[in-house]
Amino acid sequence: MQSNERVSDFQSEDIASLEVKKTTCYMCACRCGIRVHLRNGEVRYIDGNPEHPLNQGVICAKGASGVMKQNSPARLSMPLLRRPGTERGDGEFDEIGWDEVFALLEKRLAHIRSTDPKKFALFTGRDQMQALTGLFAKQFGTPNYAAHGGFCSVNMAAGMIYTIGGSFWEFGGPDLDRAKLFVMIGTAEDHHSNPLKIAISKFKRAGGRFVSINPIRTGYSAIADEWVPIKPGSDGALLLALIHVIIDKGLYDREFLTRYSNAGQLVNQTEGDDDFGLFAMDPEGDVVNPDYPHNKFWWDRHSDSLVPTHTPGADPRLSGEYALPDGKRVKPAFQLLVERVADYTPEWAAELTGIPAETIYRLAHEMGVTARDHKIHLPIAWTDSWGVEHQTVTGNPVAFHAMRGLAAHSNGFQTIRALAILMSLLGTIDRPGGFRHKAPFPRAIPPIAKPPRGPQDIKPDSPLEGMPLGFPADPNDLCVDDAGQPVRIDKAFSWEHPLSVHGLMHNVITNAWRGDPYRIDTLLIFMANMAWNSSMNTSDVRKMLNDKDETGEYKIPFLVVCDAFQSEMTAFADLVLPDTTYLERHDVMSILDRPISEFDGPVDAVRIPVVEPKGQCKPFQEVIIELASRLRLPAFTTPEGGRKFKDYPHFIVNYETAPGSGIGFLAGWRGVDGSKSICGEPNPNQWEMYAKNNCVFHHELPPSYQYMRNWNQGYMAWSKSVRMRRDADPILIHIYSDVLQKFRLAAQGKRTGKQPPEHLRERIETYFDPLPFFHEPLELQVTDRVTYPLNAVTQRPMAMYHSWDSQNAWLRQIHSHNYLFVNPTTAHAQGIADDDWIWVESTWGKVRCMCRYSEAVEPGTVWTWNAIGKAAGAWNLGPQANESKKGFLLNHLISEELALGGGGAPMSNSDPVTGQAGWYDVRVRIYKAGPAEPAETSPQFPPLRPYPGTGGVRRIWQAYFAGRTPSSTD
Repeated sequence: MQSNERVSDFQSEDIASLEVKKTTCYMCACRCGIRVHLRNGEVRYIDGNPEHPLNQGVICAKGASGVMKQNSPARLSMPLLRRPGTERGDGEFDEIGWDEVFALLEKRLAHIRSTDPKKFALFTGRDQMQALTGLFAKQFGTPNYAAHGGFCSVNMAAGMIYTIGGSFWEFGGPDLDRAKLFVMIGTAEDHHSNPLKIAISKFKRAGGRFVSINPIRTGYSAIADEWVPIKPGSDGALLLALIHVIIDKGLYDREFLTRYSNAGQLVNQTEGDDDFGLFAMDPEGDVVNPDYPHNKFWWDRHSDSLVPTHTPGADPRLSGEYALPDGKRVKPAFQLLVERVADYTPEWAAELTGIPAETIYRLAHEMGVTARDHKIHLPIAWTDSWGVEHQTVTGNPVAFHAMRGLAAHSNGFQTIRALAILMSLLGTIDRPGGFRHKAPFPRAIPPIAKPPRGPQDIKPDSPLEGMPLGFPADPNDLCVDDAGQPVRIDKAFSWEHPLSVHGLMHNVITNAWRGDPYRIDTLLIFMANMAWNSSMNTSDVRKMLNDKDETGEYKIPFLVVCDAFQSEMTAFADLVLPDTTYLERHDVMSILDRPISEFDGPVDAVRIPVVEPKGQCKPFQEVIIELASRLRLPAFTTPEGGRKFKDYPHFIVNYETAPGSGIGFLAGWRGVDGSKSICGEPNPNQWEMYAKNNCVFHHELPPSYQYMRNWNQGYMAWSKSVRMRRDADPILIHIYSDVLQKFRLAAQGKRTGKQPPEHLRERIETYFDPLPFFHEPLELQVTDRVTYPLNAVTQRPMAMYHSWDSQNAWLRQIHSHNYLFVNPTTAHAQGIADDDWIWVESTWGKVRCMCRYSEAVEPGTVWTWNAIGKAAGAWNLGPQANESKKGFLLNHLISEELALGGGGAPMSNSDPVTGQAGWYDVRVRIYKAGPAEPAETSPQFPPLRPYPGTGGVRRIWQAYFAGRTPSSTD
């Protein structure tokens, strides 16, 4: 009896010590709802939250392994200052306190702000609070701000937003609940992860057909009904050939195109005219919106005459050539598209893509027939922007999804324009079974936010005029000086990369090191491993971080790095700021930023701390609020100069985009009593309301507002009323882009205002084509294809996300090093056996690694996992760890710059329109390593030392959490 009582007492005590808290995951970008199980305040187990709308309880290996991220030996726990007399990269630091940190940064940044704000640069990696960091940069007055998008998938965002007003991932996606055919192009296995896994599972069980077009058959592609291997960088050729067939066979949705796109609008085709290539404007028509004029023309096929667009009863001709009353010749935009793709036949594309012409014909036919013959009609009444009432919502059930595989090429912008136009030809935009927008999209084409327009918008002790990141609508929106030279350190929004809406993070260090276009003083990097996997040309970038000028000063004088972990990058910092993990902080997934909205309406979410921060770790959000308050930035201080927000949670509750706007970072439970949504006064109990509701807010729109939102009168009125849009006019799809044509005309000297430098005129004229066209990636212009015959690409594995997870004890059991995956046919031709050590060489460098045979890769391509290979000792891994001895980084083979001819300075290895890094354009050759060479990866770097405050490897603890009983020898 006594024994039983003791057991009962133990069980009661054990149960009493258990606690479950809900928050939002951050082990990748999906932001799933999770439940964190704690015992005596220690995280013991993480599972999915079944009440969360995004993942519905599903969790992946990454999400579950947050336990080990929380207890990583690489965790930083205190602020660190580089020890006097040591060099960057040595990893020699002394502990300092936060008071000293803030005093140091306040003094330095205040001086910069009062003299030349652009000498301070803030660049952030894959964070999810860019609305806050962007606000800080704007208030500080520096144009030198950007996030990770420029080296991730800015082509996807820009190419689609400039075409249909929205994009894949956070801003829209495939409606697989109703689709019949799903085509995925260039999507790695980790992208969108749990939500997409759930959707594909339901789609396939419902009988849908899944086609994956990708050089590599892993992840999602492995479960596709058909895998179509394609050569990297040739996707645009395939898409243009599909458009060719769709048009040639009459499989496009004419009704959708005429009413909801600019396909029928008339384009000036009078040779020599200064407005050649622009839409003919009706001087007596209703402009509707002065910034986005609607007073354009159709040629009505009923009356065979010129009429204003969307004249009731009119039906525009989509083909032919016509004369305006003043004699100018015009053609419908669709006619110009027909002419453009006339020679883009499947036979032409087959040579470039490696896909047989018959396969291209078959895919195009399947897309067109599915869209035409399997229409969906939902009994939902709605009214379009021209006042026409519709009793049903129609859908053409062909859905697409694409990501970095399409984007990360220097020809990616026009490729993605072609994809968006293909989707539009099939009539799938914001319709059931096709592509559907997610709030706050769709937005105007282009969105109204604009960057600063030159040095005059950058003033000491003043907020920046314009936004650090924006969407230029014409050349006069560029951030250049009177000579047409770049104003930003990364040269974004200049004539080199005019539509670089996410900036060029991959060029910041190189440009700052060179002093081109000027020297900066302080570079603050948040959560970006720029000394390793977040840089092209990694080996040389590491040297740049250490390089000094003739006075002995570092060429980048002061480098601040904020991260939660010891990394390759923190070793080069002058000041290290220890960030918290996602389980230790308040955080928001805001509609102002990177939302997690659903198709049926806006969604945002929060993170709330489930454990105390480790040591002296401080959330970067708190650092930003503190610095902004000390620097007396206007949005963060009272009119008298006092502090407005005591901390980050207080800021989130009380900040409004404008006084009395009712718009803040969170849309749920607004108003003083929490009774308002989207728009309302600050609610002091807002955090508590989110905590009580699974940390997520979901506003479901009426069914009549959930579709056709580009042209939905009711949705537009609502969107304007809650300030998601400034205007309520329709957003026509840009089959033909007059935005791009304005840049081309400037390059031709036919436009007043800002002009490109002479050496860039041909470049602008070539690449700013208003219709998609195919050009090979820029790197092929400087590469000997005979010497380097293979394409080389990297992608993240499903089980890891950037560098964050490759030091996670659980996930390391899945991937502790990487291989170069090679098709056996390709390997045999070089006499390479499975598991051989080989050299992979490009024009720019070479690495030694291990080969692994794989038939899940097309023969002209080799590939590997990204970010698993590590520098010795980084992430507090042992210097002999597999990650550094067997793992490797393909970035050593990729250049951030190219010498593109003409005798000029090197230019960024990026898309000439957007500045998207050309990660997937490198060409390589492979050959066996010598028998006497060491069986380890090359290059190697001196091992990093552990930092003050980082933990050692806890073998007994890790063995326990791995589910095995530790032995006495542990």
